[in-house]
Amino acid sequence: MRKRDPQPWLVDDELWARIEPLLPVRQWRHRHPGRRALDDRKVMCGILFVLYTGIRWEWLPAELGFGSGMTCWRRLRDWNNAGVWQRLHEVLLAELRAADRLDMSRAVIDSSHIRALKGGPKTGRSPVDRGRPGSKHHVICDATGVPLAVTLTGGNRNDITQLLPLLAAIPPIRGKRGRPRQRPREVYADRGYDHDCYRRQVWAKGIKPVIARRGTEHGSGLGTKRWVVEQTIALLHWFGRLRIRWEIRDDIHEAFLKLACSLICWRRLRTAFR
Repeated sequence: MRKRDPQPWLVDDELWARIEPLLPVRQWRHRHPGRRALDDRKVMCGILFVLYTGIRWEWLPAELGFGSGMTCWRRLRDWNNAGVWQRLHEVLLAELRAADRLDMSRAVIDSSHIRALKGGPKTGRSPVDRGRPGSKHHVICDATGVPLAVTLTGGNRNDITQLLPLLAAIPPIRGKRGRPRQRPREVYADRGYDHDCYRRQVWAKGIKPVIARRGTEHGSGLGTKRWVVEQTIALLHWFGRLRIRWEIRDDIHEAFLKLACSLICWRRLRTAFR
């Protein structure tokens, strides 16, 4: 059994070699330079520390040398606005495809509810949590559980509303010669996605919908292929900051979601190198 890394928030050289080229160039102010900015790699470690542990930004230990919580928050926001996390996810997906660790023969979709204790955009009264404010993580993964895309909605939104947005959110995945791969052959989903009008729209995209029917007995056999998305959601919620939504701003929580998807892809890629 492989031992778990005791400090997973420390960015190793190989991962940093993929992140650093994606970061925006900081403009140097000649007239009023101010204090020297903290090293990006240290700030990245601080962001990962918050993501893994779920600690509040203001409680980030100063003795770790990762800078203040506000500094890490600002960099997370700025890098998200610059599209760093999305591009990092695409880079790692391309490397997984090049290593034959990505199976686009089918995609699997599902969602999970989390509490949103402070409210904010993309929250709603949850029907599964006594009307408390909550959000939903909607995830689509490949046949092996690699996250392809993730979206955030209010806890009162129906799962079916994110079927087409998730399919559209799959980025063009490079890594091999020819056109980038973006469309799976099939998409698997549970009874919550059972709507014929959406089936027709999925068919129109050239994708075969394999969705369980309402009113039928359990034991359709789809669970033998759909379980991988449950595994992916469990991996996302293994990150302490994603079990409960503490952020009022939805873009900050979405930044954590995209970063977590990239880290899951990175773990898969490291196992491919061994």
